[in-house]
Amino acid sequence: MTSQNHGPSDASAVRIGALVPLTRPGWVEAGRHLLAGLELAVDEVNDDGGIAGRPLELVVRDTAADPQKATAAVAELARLGVAALAGEYHSVVARAAAAEADALGLPFLCSSAVLDGLTEEPTERVARIAPAQSHGWRIYADFLLGAGHSHIAVAAEPSVYWASGTRILRDHLAPRGGTVTELDLRALTPAAVCDELADNGATALLLLAGFPEPAVPIVKAVRSDQRLAEIMIGAPAGQPEFTEWSTLLGDDSAAIPFLRYLPERLGPLGLRVETALRERLAEAPSFVAFEGYDTVAVLADMLRSHGPDRTRLAASWPHVAVEGTRGRIRFSRTPGISVWQWAWPPTQVVDRDPAQPDRFRILHVG
Repeated sequence: MTSQNHGPSDASAVRIGALVPLTRPGWVEAGRHLLAGLELAVDEVNDDGGIAGRPLELVVRDTAADPQKATAAVAELARLGVAALAGEYHSVVARAAAAEADALGLPFLCSSAVLDGLTEEPTERVARIAPAQSHGWRIYADFLLGAGHSHIAVAAEPSVYWASGTRILRDHLAPRGGTVTELDLRALTPAAVCDELADNGATALLLLAGFPEPAVPIVKAVRSDQRLAEIMIGAPAGQPEFTEWSTLLGDDSAAIPFLRYLPERLGPLGLRVETALRERLAEAPSFVAFEGYDTVAVLADMLRSHGPDRTRLAASWPHVAVEGTRGRIRFSRTPGISVWQWAWPPTQVVDRDPAQPDRFRILHVG
């Protein structure tokens, strides 16, 4: 059961608040996949008798990639009596939501945001399904080195998330003789990015930039510049995961490696959920849809065991052991991470196959 109105549709329902980017400048396609996973899992919980006979209801709020909008949504959902909070894709938005949820005593299971410092201080109330950025991006740096790329350029927009990514890459590459050159997208047009690349000797350009703008114009510019024929383009944040990427870029969408959080082969639960998600989305589900499903699977298990009391739920993260679509989910305290963390979801570096851009090739497994 899903509700996007301002009140419950069933007075007996156990409610979970869901934060999802559904309008621009949020990454709308990621939001659609995240919501599909959340909703599928809620429907399955209710088909199976709900929470101790009570229906589970998802109360959805659009964050539109806006931290202030997310903070207001968390406060509203807390007033509406949700037992817990789920979702969010954008790291900077999830960080604002986590701070508000923590302040209000509301348990929050973050689905997709990877920023290591999801909260300023360690908290008992927030947990995360997605891996921390430092984990995934180190795996990506290992892939770069293995593929012969030690001199990297990053085309970066200003944000705590992109700055954190640049720092992780630099810290991992520098001891191995690698370098990272930053190209500031506030100051450079796509053509100027190409000029800088032609001069600085980097063999790979990483897109630490929003989608579709300015990532798509940069890819087009680099791909059409004869001087840069040998440059590899990469997108560790996963921009090429979604169909819109290949729609906007066509043949230029392929051979751009990115991180995704799926196993090499799905087990029986993963395969069943993949089929159901494909029907809902009318396309192949992204890893973000699986993150959404797993989030509700965990919260439903906690609600069955501990009831909808927020304090009891927040105390139960270390006792979770749930079979998710991508492996067994348990939460632990991980050095440098301020929230309860699933350490770790399966992690791959993949790209779209130039011979068949709707097919993904696994290039590296972390």
